[in-house]
Amino acid sequence: MQTSSPHWHFPRPELAQAYLASFELGLSCARGLFARRRMGKTEFLMQDFIPSAEAKGYACVYVNLWDLKDDPATALVSALHKAIEPKSFAKAWERLKTPLKKIKASGKVAGFAEAGLEAEFTDKNRLTGTLLMDVMAAFDKTKIPLILIIDEAQVLANVENTVFAHALRAALDIRKKRIKVLFAGSSEATLRRMFGRASEPFYNWAALEPFQLLGHEFVAAMVEKVASIARTPLPLADALAAFDALKQTPLFFRLYLDRYLTNPFEGAQGALDFTKAHVFNDMGFEKQWDELLPADQALLAMIAEGTSDLQGSEVRRRIGTSLGLEKPVTAATPQNTLRRLADKNIVTRMERGNYQFEDEAFADWVRHRE
Repeated sequence: MQTSSPHWHFPRPELAQAYLASFELGLSCARGLFARRRMGKTEFLMQDFIPSAEAKGYACVYVNLWDLKDDPATALVSALHKAIEPKSFAKAWERLKTPLKKIKASGKVAGFAEAGLEAEFTDKNRLTGTLLMDVMAAFDKTKIPLILIIDEAQVLANVENTVFAHALRAALDIRKKRIKVLFAGSSEATLRRMFGRASEPFYNWAALEPFQLLGHEFVAAMVEKVASIARTPLPLADALAAFDALKQTPLFFRLYLDRYLTNPFEGAQGALDFTKAHVFNDMGFEKQWDELLPADQALLAMIAEGTSDLQGSEVRRRIGTSLGLEKPVTAATPQNTLRRLADKNIVTRMERGNYQFEDEAFADWVRHRE
C-alpha cells in the first residue's frame, strides 16, 4: 500500500449551508431532523454543520441526550454552562447548598470560554431548573448568537422529562432571535409526537423533516479514497452492491471498507460476508430481544416478516399460540404490545397503521434468528 492516508469523512458543506440559511431567513428559530441511528447525523452535525455555523459567527452548543438519556436535563444544562458561564457554575451549586462532589475545568467551545464540568447532585429538578435560568441570564449578557444542537432529542418527549421540557421551551421562546435550535433524532414517531401533539411542551415548535441520507456520491467518494491507498482498487459496482446489502448504513459500509483494506485477499465479496455477519449478529440484539415480553417478541417477528394487519384475528391467534394459549388473545394485546415497542423506539408507526423497525439491522437479525 501507499503511505498516504485519506480522511474518511464525506463533507457536505452545501447541506450545512442550507440549514443555516433557513435560520438566517428569520422565519423560524428551530427545525427537526430524523433518521435511523448510524445514518451519519451526528458526524454531519459535528464535522459539517458546527464548523459552518462557527464560520458565520455563531457559537454552538452540542449535546447528545442518548449519552445521558436517564437525565437529559443534566446533560443539556451542563452543555450550556460549559459554553456560556463555566466559572459561575460552582457558585450556583454553592448558593443552592447542594453537595458538589466533583468539578473540573477543561475543554473549549468557540465563542465563549474554556471549561468542562462533571457534577453529581441531588434534587435534580430544582437544581437543573435553577441552573437553566442562571445560564440563560448569563447568555443574555453576551452578544454572540447561539445555535443549540440537541441530538437524540426524542428523549425530551419521555413523560419523566416533561417538567424540564416545559422550562426549556419557555427559556428558548423568549430568546428566539438569538438562540436557534436544531433538533435531531432517530425516532420519527416520537419526534412527530413531540412536535405534533398539543399536550407536548414543544408542540408546533419545529418543522420536522427527514435527514438527507448518504447515497451514491458517498460510495463513489469512498471508492476513490480506497483507490488512493490500495494496490487493488474496489470496483464501484461491488461497493454499491455492498452499500445496499448493508442497508445503506454509512457506519456498516465503513466497516466493510476496513475489512476490504486490511484483508485484501478476501476480495469484495469476502469483506461483505464478514461485515454482514458482524453487524447483523454482534450488535447486542440478543440482549435486546431477551428483555422483551413474549407477546412483544411474537409481534416483532411478524413485523420483521412483513405482516401488515397487526391487529387482525390471525395476528391475535398467532400471538396466543406463541404464548401457549388455546385461543387468540384479546384485541388489547397487540395494541399494548405496539405501544410498548414504539415507546422503546424499536418500531415506528407508518401510514395506515403499518409499523417498521427503527433499526434495520435489528430487523434483519430478527428475520434470521434461529
